[in-house]
Amino acid sequence: MRTTAGATAETTTPSAAVATPEAAATGPAPGWQRWAPLAAAVLAAVVVLLRADTAPLDLLRYAAYAVLAVALPGTLVYRSLRRTPHTFVEDVAMGIAVGLCLEIPAWLAFSLLDLRGWTALWPLAVLVPFALVPRLRRHWRVTGYAPTPLGWSWSIAGVVVFFMAYLSVVFLERNPVLPEGELTRQYLDLAYQLSLAGEAKHHFPIEVPQLSGVPLHYHWFGYVHMAMVSMVGGVDLPVVSLRLVVPGLSAAAIVLTGVIGWRLAGRPYAGVGAAVLFWVIGEITFTDPVGQPFGTQSMFVIWHGMSMIYSWVLLLALIMAVTSALRRPTTGMFVLVGALSLASSGAKASSLPVTLLALALTGLVLLVRGWSAGSNLRTRLPWTVIGLGAIVAGAQLFATAVLFHFETYGLVLDPLANLRFYWDNGEPVAMVVAAFLISMLIKYVGAVPLLRGPASLAPEQVFLLGGALAGPLLYLAFSSVNSQYFTRAGFTFGVLLAAWGWSTAFDSLRPAWRGAVVTGGAVLAVILTGVQLDLAPSPSVYGQIAPIVLWALILGGVGVVAWIAWTAVVQRRPALRGAGPAIALTAVLVAGAPAFAMDAAKAERSPNGGAYFNVPMPQARVEAARWVRDHSAPSDILVTNVHCRVGEGATCDPVSFWLSAYAERRVLVESWGFAPGRFAQAHSPDLALFWDQPLLSLNDSAISGPTADGLARLRDDYGVRWLVVDRDTGPESPLVADLADLRFDNGRLAVYELRRPRSGTATTASTSTR
Repeated sequence: MRTTAGATAETTTPSAAVATPEAAATGPAPGWQRWAPLAAAVLAAVVVLLRADTAPLDLLRYAAYAVLAVALPGTLVYRSLRRTPHTFVEDVAMGIAVGLCLEIPAWLAFSLLDLRGWTALWPLAVLVPFALVPRLRRHWRVTGYAPTPLGWSWSIAGVVVFFMAYLSVVFLERNPVLPEGELTRQYLDLAYQLSLAGEAKHHFPIEVPQLSGVPLHYHWFGYVHMAMVSMVGGVDLPVVSLRLVVPGLSAAAIVLTGVIGWRLAGRPYAGVGAAVLFWVIGEITFTDPVGQPFGTQSMFVIWHGMSMIYSWVLLLALIMAVTSALRRPTTGMFVLVGALSLASSGAKASSLPVTLLALALTGLVLLVRGWSAGSNLRTRLPWTVIGLGAIVAGAQLFATAVLFHFETYGLVLDPLANLRFYWDNGEPVAMVVAAFLISMLIKYVGAVPLLRGPASLAPEQVFLLGGALAGPLLYLAFSSVNSQYFTRAGFTFGVLLAAWGWSTAFDSLRPAWRGAVVTGGAVLAVILTGVQLDLAPSPSVYGQIAPIVLWALILGGVGVVAWIAWTAVVQRRPALRGAGPAIALTAVLVAGAPAFAMDAAKAERSPNGGAYFNVPMPQARVEAARWVRDHSAPSDILVTNVHCRVGEGATCDPVSFWLSAYAERRVLVESWGFAPGRFAQAHSPDLALFWDQPLLSLNDSAISGPTADGLARLRDDYGVRWLVVDRDTGPESPLVADLADLRFDNGRLAVYELRRPRSGTATTASTSTR
């Protein structure tokens, strides 16, 4: 196996992937010990979830769904597409991603046929053919797997345990499944995500739940997954949203990171390094509370936006499929790239643009190499890259036209706008640029050992480099907070390349020194964490930018002193010569170690998401919404008098999602803050105003001053059946009780049912198409 920077470290024999001294030293133990790391990680996750008041039966139902309806069918299909088995853990990890892909057409088919009650049968569409067809039946039992080193297994299990502990502190313990009182608060986006899952559970086509009749042009595939867990697994949606899917998908993504890092570099410890860089080492922020001047990578965004972690599982698998095709093109890999591209297109809008640019760079480099070699045009063209690019571009076109309907959600081409915001507000330009590079791209330094010249990079390394650069470049090209997701997609490529580079530097160490370097890196991470938790300056004094540069300068100064001391030591101990680069690289890569601990410390000081943007989620509101869910039909439309988080009229902040979230029903006009129409009027001075004032007036008058004709119009033309009144927002008119029937009242919330027309009166129940 080659270990040079440009080597393609994969060979055709599975055992070659572990044919290293480290693999032999940490090889798999016999019998039950091989399963001990998995058992430890599962036990830790179970303890964390039980501590967060997750019902044991819900855990069992979720586990059954994850194994039988995602991992099992997905693993069978993956085995039929990949050519050579590598490890069992790879088949299952990639199988989970493939299972998520299969879940989407299954949901679509049962929704179109209005057979949602039968969705538990969808895995049979895969399991039965694989049981009956002889050519497929062999994929149930596979031989020829390479052994998985026990050190790799325990390391990845350790990363899973670490991240479960982090999620416990910042998310699970901060957010009760259901509000426990009138003072409960919740991060703003969580209710919105829950409403989308409820929409996917009950309806097709998907609409904006807060605006009945408005199509949802958004990346909503992750919420289909939540809906399927609820429908097939029989788990209440709030439990799925606030307890199960984020830890479950995080664990899958961590294992995938370890698998892919190992496969790409051909070294198990490269996979461990990738998992640590992704899920243990955070950004260099060094402020207290933790600042996010350019967004975060794996901190915070994992739980505040479930679509991020869902998309990462698919994007990691897509990277695996593309790099496998670059090394050895097969029909199965092209099919897999197509399936993962389509799934990624509706998982997160940022995934495929970064992947396309990565493929474009790969194709350009290969074309230039062919040109330099003097080959003819036919052989010069990188046909594999062209084919892969066509597949990914087709998926992107599908998403842009069909899923997003060419909506941009405020994303505007405006180069450097995201950085210009800071220097327009007084920060020095050089400091802003330095802070961005240090905070967001410092982990890319790990790739330096690979960059010995363009000709030294294998195609898959060029692909990873292209994705790593494309993410931040797209962030810098477009304005809007949403452009942060480009850097997060690029980060996925970057950590894999960085871990690959670090592993080549690690190879240069003598075996006796490798354990010492890893131990030293861990000790340094602990020391930095302790120091930063005590000394991090407040953003109110230094701003969000200055602390990043300040601490980088301090750490850089310490590093220079350490390097001078190291040089003196090496002169006296020549045996240490050559170890310096690996030690220095390890030290730089762990510099962001304090971030997760600081984020957790902040969350412990302030409930329900710490300093992040959270809103009231009173128990009375959720109680009323869930009563409506239990006593209404999915087709029923609701009317409410709550539209704003705060304010009224032109000062309204229209981001109220609690009713559609917990009722799992569409609302005629609940709020419009996340709707495409809000972004279409981004330059309007009346941004808070709803664009269809007559409809809003009809909605509100049903509670503040109803008439028989007005309620009849709501019932017959818009399908409204229920009025949900929050008396803290405004009491209902006495006329409501005369024209509708009171069905629920907890003091603060009242729910009225519109009376059905007398027998013989025609109804149309049409839907608005505003």
